[in-house]
Amino acid sequence: MKRFFLSCFLVTTTFFLFTAQTTEIKLNRPNVILIMVDDMGVEALETYGNTANKTPNINKLARSGILFENCVSQPLCTPSRVKIMTGQYNYRNYGYFGHLASSEKTFGNLFKDEGYATCIAGKWQLNGLAYQNEISDWSDVTRPNQFGFDEYCLWQLAKPRKDGERYADPLIQQNGEVLPRNKNSYGPDVFLGFITDFIDRKKDQPFFVYYPMVLVHDPFVPTPDSDEWKDSSQRMKADTSYFKDMVQYTDKIVGRIVTKLNELNITDETLLIFTADNGTHPSIYSPTTNGVIRGGKGNTTTAGTHVPLIASWGKQSRKSLVYEGLVEFSDFYATFADLLKVNVKTDGRSFLQVLKGNTNDLTRETALVHYDPKWGANVNKHRNRFVRTLDYKLYQDGEFYHIKTDVLEQYPLQTKSLSADELSVLQKLKKELAKHPAASQAILHRS
Repeated sequence: MKRFFLSCFLVTTTFFLFTAQTTEIKLNRPNVILIMVDDMGVEALETYGNTANKTPNINKLARSGILFENCVSQPLCTPSRVKIMTGQYNYRNYGYFGHLASSEKTFGNLFKDEGYATCIAGKWQLNGLAYQNEISDWSDVTRPNQFGFDEYCLWQLAKPRKDGERYADPLIQQNGEVLPRNKNSYGPDVFLGFITDFIDRKKDQPFFVYYPMVLVHDPFVPTPDSDEWKDSSQRMKADTSYFKDMVQYTDKIVGRIVTKLNELNITDETLLIFTADNGTHPSIYSPTTNGVIRGGKGNTTTAGTHVPLIASWGKQSRKSLVYEGLVEFSDFYATFADLLKVNVKTDGRSFLQVLKGNTNDLTRETALVHYDPKWGANVNKHRNRFVRTLDYKLYQDGEFYHIKTDVLEQYPLQTKSLSADELSVLQKLKKELAKHPAASQAILHRS
């Protein structure tokens, strides 16, 4: 009898030790889901003050985690995508619009090298389709795999936009194959289905999901929740009035991903991050608690670079926290490397401690944006470089703004009128700009 109880004790103890060890391993190697919306400044979201767009799922995500007040992106899609994926300033590795150089290592590679299952779904636009005479591997459908993603489901991989859109009847390539076209399909639903299937299959091992959404980029067209969707001839009807529907469908997709994590009981083991690649399209005017805000996509003003950032990590992140420090797009790579305990060289700074609930960790005093879009005359006229603190912003031409009170940057500060504190900030920002090669010397691949 004693031997029986001893055996039961050993089995029970071994079980609890194994369970505790497994839980610790899962918490030290959490699943990571990074959602990046296309063209959404903070003013588009209810949780940041929008008074028209209802986003209950994103609101709930913020209440269950951390809302970042000051995330700084690049003003345009490819510059942001290259920066966030590699952790480097654009002057180091951005040579063509719509292209990521094959020599780069992305956060997909980081996770894959550490044994994670990895996938990407949504908008790719990184093969250089507009430069087929200059980029030899523009049609290579294995490039997502080369950048660390085991599986993919993508729009604009090796098929240009003129061949098929991203919303109704989407043209999507998945793991080397072109999916059959279906006029009743909706691209965002296809990507969501791919992601939730991947999570189902990989739930028992650490996984990394990168979801660069196609929403809410123009054309602003009906979603399956819009009344007009019922009439197939109206599905490509473009009108800014559908922007609201697209924002709310984005919220619906976020809710479905959260529901999947809850169903699989892996919420506490999963770090979910929500952000956007740049400001809202200039044709969109958003009503907010601070007045009507016009989108600033393509421009280096605050409206072009101030994007949402919300993170939730189950019980690991304390609820309803607000982080007021600066975060910029090079920081994501550094944060993931820190999470994985990998030493890498990056322009970013880790905000892992903030994700764990330490919102007093104000480690970044300044943020740098080097912006040379290389895409279209109307966009290229905004090419610029600036460095900023929370309250002040200095451009390379010397224009200096107090952006806390002059958000639209209409009134540059005059040196002779600066206070002693403002002069000190100005000198600090000048020194920060001087650390980087001159903008005229920084375009590495093409001018």
